[in-house]
Amino acid sequence: MNAVHQTLRTERLTQKAFAKFGDVLDASGEADIVINQGNCGRYHDRAQLDILNGRAGISVFKANPRSLPHLLDVVERHPEGSQAFLPMSLDPFLVIVAPDEGDKPGTPRAFITAPGQGVNIHRNIWHGVLTPLSEPGLFAVVDRIGDGANLQEHWFEKPWLVER
Repeated sequence: MNAVHQTLRTERLTQKAFAKFGDVLDASGEADIVINQGNCGRYHDRAQLDILNGRAGISVFKANPRSLPHLLDVVERHPEGSQAFLPMSLDPFLVIVAPDEGDKPGTPRAFITAPGQGVNIHRNIWHGVLTPLSEPGLFAVVDRIGDGANLQEHWFEKPWLVER
């Protein structure tokens, strides 16, 4: 570690590793329900949406791709609602989360998704901005739609350098 930044290594995204921050959205394991005359497996109720003072909405985000190493200088959280990111391609993306320590983010963790994985970040969890690692950077996002402030940002005094 040098004086300019702190180093953070990426991890493989698994439900066990990510559980305290949110839900991993994928079609792993056996389908919970088979529908459509046996032609479709439904992986049922994979995320807990948590919305206060508003409603759940679906938006489409198109984010510029980033690369590793990636400089993490800011995280954010949404006190009024969870936020699910569902990639509209099979390309991996970087998911950064941090525990809350006295109303500030603690040591962050960085995950790289596998093809077909999305995430639902629980309400009030510190997380990095949307960080696709390749084009097209297109995501369906399910989050809170409503009046009032639902964004808090924290800028790190000493940024983190995220590496594989």
